[in-house]
Amino acid sequence: MVSLAATFGRGAMTNHWRDIRHADLILVNGANPAEAHPVGFRWLMRAKLDRAAKIIHADPRFTRTSAVADTYVRIRTGTDVAYFGGLINHVLANRLYHDDYVRWATNAGFVVKEGYAFEDGMFNGFDEEQGVYDATSWAYETDEDGHARIDLDHPRSVLNLLREHYRRYDPDTVARITGIPREQFVEVARQVGEMGRPDKVMTIVYAVGLTHHTTGVQLIRSGAILQLLLGNMGRPGGGMNAERGHANIQGNTDHAISWDILPGYLRVPAPGQKDIDGYLAASATAKAHPRAVNFFGENYRRYLVSLLKAWYGDDATKDNEFAFDYLPKPAVNSSWISIFDQALRGRMQGVMLSGMTATSIGPDSNQVLQALSKLKWLCVMDPFATTSSEFWQAPGLDPAKIQTEVFMLPATHWIEKDGSFTNSGRWVQWKDQVLPPEGEARHDHWILAELFLRVRDLYESQGGKFPDPVLRMELPYRNQRKPELDEIAQEINGRDLRTGRRLSTFADLGEDGTTSAGDWIYTGHYPEEGNLAKRRDGVQDPAANDPTGMGFYPGWAWSWPANRRVLYNRASADEDGRPWDPERPGIAWQNGQWVGDVPDYPATAGPGADAPLPFIMTAEGVGRLFSNGVADGPFPEHYEPIESPVANLLHPEVSATPAAFRYDERAGRPNRFGTVADYPYVATSYRLTEHEHYVTQNVEHLVQLQPEAFVEVPAGLAREKGIETGDRVRVSSMRGRLEVRAVVTRRLGPLDIDGRQVWQIGIPIHWGFVGINTGQHWLANALTPFVGDASSRTPEYKAFLVNIEKL
Repeated sequence: MVSLAATFGRGAMTNHWRDIRHADLILVNGANPAEAHPVGFRWLMRAKLDRAAKIIHADPRFTRTSAVADTYVRIRTGTDVAYFGGLINHVLANRLYHDDYVRWATNAGFVVKEGYAFEDGMFNGFDEEQGVYDATSWAYETDEDGHARIDLDHPRSVLNLLREHYRRYDPDTVARITGIPREQFVEVARQVGEMGRPDKVMTIVYAVGLTHHTTGVQLIRSGAILQLLLGNMGRPGGGMNAERGHANIQGNTDHAISWDILPGYLRVPAPGQKDIDGYLAASATAKAHPRAVNFFGENYRRYLVSLLKAWYGDDATKDNEFAFDYLPKPAVNSSWISIFDQALRGRMQGVMLSGMTATSIGPDSNQVLQALSKLKWLCVMDPFATTSSEFWQAPGLDPAKIQTEVFMLPATHWIEKDGSFTNSGRWVQWKDQVLPPEGEARHDHWILAELFLRVRDLYESQGGKFPDPVLRMELPYRNQRKPELDEIAQEINGRDLRTGRRLSTFADLGEDGTTSAGDWIYTGHYPEEGNLAKRRDGVQDPAANDPTGMGFYPGWAWSWPANRRVLYNRASADEDGRPWDPERPGIAWQNGQWVGDVPDYPATAGPGADAPLPFIMTAEGVGRLFSNGVADGPFPEHYEPIESPVANLLHPEVSATPAAFRYDERAGRPNRFGTVADYPYVATSYRLTEHEHYVTQNVEHLVQLQPEAFVEVPAGLAREKGIETGDRVRVSSMRGRLEVRAVVTRRLGPLDIDGRQVWQIGIPIHWGFVGINTGQHWLANALTPFVGDASSRTPEYKAFLVNIEKL
């Protein structure tokens, strides 16, 4: 989310699954869609079969995706910045970028402020004591109006700084870092370089294999920069397409599952922001170019006020800043690892877990178990017993010494309720209830409503500090203890409070308190005419339902924002409004209007010299090759994982990113990072087709298909260790160990890393000490380090050091 928002203005998959069929070249990095997203993978295969598109799969492990790819590239996990950096260098050095697109639709010509520097692995602005960069030091040179100076030929233009930054990523260097043979990388670069032509388009498909790193934001941003240079953003068949791991991960993100945002990607206020003006000054962007629409920044107040009206109704008025005081203003990071770090420090009394199991999904499971043991209480809402609800039964723990009180509240499974899912491509689709709830199970939103009302009752009867946020919260449901998801969907959509009618577009949201919206990007999905997420006008009549022939199907469900199917689609046409490729139009200016997809652009703004720039969500009006929206550098740079078998070839003295958040060290606990001397092999974790994380350990037929935990061991390493398939092995890291079966395979193989042989092993994640088969299983995340990405605090699940021994 962070990387795409910092580059394009929104943190979501830019195209949609069907659209991938329009690509000429598909780069798959950090993903295995043939197994993890088999339904969506059909569209990669359609591109291959219908357009003769080529698929290049870069992955540490040969998978079913690799098997149908035209090129499989074995890469050392965590080195994708070097891989993409080499491709960027090839495109720049050979002037293969889409020149007209780059000049018009990116910040290539923006001049960076004097003082910017990168030397020996460090950008300017680093605070050694705090371990953080001052991202505001990465800024543009501005004129008297505060607009960025633009001069493509200036030595500090973004394009020239980009050239200089990536000049070091030549094919030999890329090969020495990633392990990709030089000749193979050169051939990949040749194919990618062809995608800068207007009649060609490439897409990048990725998943948690890129996000789950201490440099995950920069791994993804490096691919995004490549796509901007090639002119592939906003175009059908192009984009940066993040595969979400579950049916509603995108919906969770949109509705603020992350601690630092409010619904619709509004920032959580910070201490010292006493009113909306102060909040907006820190949160809403100001125009950096006179032709920038700066849509989000210009309308931030509307969306915030409408959200506060949805939450606090008549108690949110202009006189009280629309109840802005009621919003929490956290002073410390409250991301996932941070919660359990606080518990470890004894600063957390209780935790509620809903639909997830902390002991299995979090890094360093042993430390998470310690954290749960220090709580006063733990509440788990889940359809099944989990490794968290039963954490005190984990191997090695003594229940008699654990005082945590555990509450297990049986919640319904998603098949036991209706509601909407928002898929990877931002399509909001309504589902029906399949089965009635069993036993005492309740919907999780009913559980939360009941808890809220009981807490409210306590405030009313006993008082308490600052009760207003609880007492004034509006619950406009027929039954406040059992709200219907249909009611909540209408509340999210928003209303005109003067008429009571539901709104059809976020353009109608006001800043004066006359409108409400629980999430502005969803305004329009449930207008007065009904729930558009239920629409199913699809392939039963393509001529009527897909008039463009581009697979947009505007009458199938609804996609945010505004039912738009491809984000940034103004960039699919040139400055004059003509599609770069007439055979694959996104939108086009015809007869005084935009036709095709819903334009990601002012609907009445035609092309011309004074027309708005194409990326309406950024302050610059363009896509950002250079960005200060991330915490560890305005350009992506290759850093080694925190645990690495080699030093950084580019700057050995700054091998790992200096901005990664090392929780143990910050808390005064000893760092528990292994070295190659004790843990000589690289491990990476992944999922299997037969299981969905940990919940399917309760499904008998799936357990029969994959009954027992194992690790994949490359055949050559197995020979060295005397390991055969079926042998019991111990895999250990500085933090814990697994004792499981070995599967000897050629899917993994040796890599030549700067003249040194490096082995990687693979660890599926799905097992634990709860489920149908228990006892012999332990947790894969017992091995992973307690460290987070600089921007998002995402853990490092995909690259860490282990040893392996035959038992």
